[in-house]
Amino acid sequence: MDYLSLIRNLLLAAVPILISITFHEIAHGYTAYKLGDPTAKMMGRLTINPIAHIDPVGTVLIPIMLFILSNGSFIFGSAKPVPVAFNNLRNPRRDSALVSAAGPATNIILSFVSILLLIALFKVAPHLPLTVNERIIAPLELMLKYSISFNVFIAAFNLLPIPPLDGGRILTSLLPAQHAYQFSKLEPYGIFIVLALWFTGIARYIIMPIQAFIELLIRIFLIPFGGLM
Repeated sequence: MDYLSLIRNLLLAAVPILISITFHEIAHGYTAYKLGDPTAKMMGRLTINPIAHIDPVGTVLIPIMLFILSNGSFIFGSAKPVPVAFNNLRNPRRDSALVSAAGPATNIILSFVSILLLIALFKVAPHLPLTVNERIIAPLELMLKYSISFNVFIAAFNLLPIPPLDGGRILTSLLPAQHAYQFSKLEPYGIFIVLALWFTGIARYIIMPIQAFIELLIRIFLIPFGGLM
């Protein structure tokens, strides 16, 4: 195993991961703020400073372990969740769905923007000196590729219909009140359900169709730009 190359790639992957999870959480907090809940703003979580959103386990330990164990082929991470007081929202049932959807939607947008930047990079690279391509363009290309794959995956993962994930909260908001109340009771056990699905491999079969749908949406929006995916 080439440890120097692995460490280099880990450092390159860290930048898009920090950007992705930071904007994911800001999107939740900002949407909640616009819909009547100032909790995230009052706690200083509507900032692009990633330090405010870093969780020692989810943002640092887990991504490093997964990256090393997969020999650089897989990385996943999470930020410290932005606090949202759903009762403060002007229309709690509708607005909680909007707040929850804001995070994955932001990741999809970030993936789309990363693809556009990668297209621009491919067009510029042939006109630059070899040393610039090797020292600047190649690392940027790798970072953008990490950004695309990570943002698509984290959007799909968060859309799993299990509370407290975003997909679970969206589904809770869409269900009739009585069924929503019963479904929301799963939230304290949601993380254990997700872990069980993950380690049994079942989660993959739920995430893959969501991921495929997200990629299809991105492809449609890329048509005017010549596409890339």
